[in-house]
Amino acid sequence: MTSNRIEVQGITIRLEAIDEKDYVSLTDIAKKFNEKPSNLLISWLKNGSTLLFLEAWEKAFNPNFKLHQMVEFKALSIDNRSKISIQSFIKSTNAIGLISKPGRYGGTYAHKDIALNFCYWISPEFQVALMIKFQELMEKEFRSKKLKWHVSKITDNVEEIRNLLDTIPGQDPERNRLNLLKKK
Repeated sequence: MTSNRIEVQGITIRLEAIDEKDYVSLTDIAKKFNEKPSNLLISWLKNGSTLLFLEAWEKAFNPNFKLHQMVEFKALSIDNRSKISIQSFIKSTNAIGLISKPGRYGGTYAHKDIALNFCYWISPEFQVALMIKFQELMEKEFRSKKLKWHVSKITDNVEEIRNLLDTIPGQDPERNRLNLLKKK
């Protein structure tokens, strides 16, 4: 991903490529809806539907996911006195879809699929706005890579034509690059 930030409905959301996958800052999104983003993230993670989604996502994309640990988290989700932290979830289940970074510029990041699930939970309207911005970013990046590929292909073709022209007999020896290479 070329850009590391996107603007959605007036907020800046950090993006990060981790292991060649796109991750979105849930902390930045949560700040739009709550002064204490960690409280919102804890509420989301404690939601039974969220846990089912995370379980399904991790089973599909993470061969090292500790599925048996989900029983404990599902039990905690129905206990009103308990809290589930992102860090404990990641550590206990060996999850790869969520990443918690400590420090001033840290926060909770989620794979783009999980980030969209979080947005749906928080606000379907915001989810759609994020999807649109994310798709625009991906299309821009795709066009950039496609253009680089075309330029590379054209350069290769020009080089092939030059090499072919250098093999034509009877041409000016001063212009023949093959003769110049032999002189070196």
